[in-house]
Amino acid sequence: MGTPRTLRTEKNAAISDGELSLLLDQFHRYMAVNSLSDNTISAYLWGVRAFFACYSELNQNNASLYKADLMERYRPQTVNMRIRALNCFLKSQDIHDYKIPSVRLQQKSFIDHVISQADYEYLKNRLWEDEQYTFYFIVRFIAATGVRVSELVALVFTDVQVGYRDLYSKGNKTRRIYIPSSLQKKCLDWLEAEGRRDGPLFISRLGRPMTVSGIRKQLKTFAIRYHLDPEVMYPHSFRHRFAKNFIENGGDIAFLSDLLGHDSIETTHIYLRRTSTEQAILFNRVVDW
Repeated sequence: MGTPRTLRTEKNAAISDGELSLLLDQFHRYMAVNSLSDNTISAYLWGVRAFFACYSELNQNNASLYKADLMERYRPQTVNMRIRALNCFLKSQDIHDYKIPSVRLQQKSFIDHVISQADYEYLKNRLWEDEQYTFYFIVRFIAATGVRVSELVALVFTDVQVGYRDLYSKGNKTRRIYIPSSLQKKCLDWLEAEGRRDGPLFISRLGRPMTVSGIRKQLKTFAIRYHLDPEVMYPHSFRHRFAKNFIENGGDIAFLSDLLGHDSIETTHIYLRRTSTEQAILFNRVVDW
């Protein structure tokens, strides 16, 4: 077996800004051709820059040192993201004789920060009563379809008309987001009342498309206004609610995995678990000695 390849410019010399810029441009094109999402591309480019800010060469020894340093400073999820970035970069450079192993994540026996069904119903009612229709439909769409918030802001009027939205992810995979008929009808009534027959589904008061950061910020505002736990008032919490409700109502876990766009059904298995709050209630109900 040959010596593992090293990516460097001049021996024992730090990579120059110009050389790094050229490598990152090549890496960006490689990721775009392989249909990685814009968020992933940005994160991977940042991760590679962070590595070369510390080391002049990308080789097996430096990668191991970098990983050890990351493990002392960051959570395992962040470490693994940086490792995925470097592994993808190695692949783009046609270096296949070594790969940086990920950090093993200790899986929780529960899921946390999921809005309860009672709080979700309360939130919906308050939003409707206060005529906060845009956010009423935002939380309903996530909780009734399992859509990611980044996908939610891309929905348009015609998606509601046909009752679904087809999304295309890396590897040319297609995933369909179904809109329940009851939600579809209510949403069309709302759009008709607003005189809207085209364009983005969710717009701000200024008529601009809603942003992910805008939605996150406003949900925290509603948490304060309606005295709800801020920990569960974030977009992904409603996606968790969708998955929990789907399983609890007899839905098939393989179908749920497809609906959520998970790469592996193992990721979806977490929704078979109870939340930490549900575990505590069950524990106190059972243990009375």
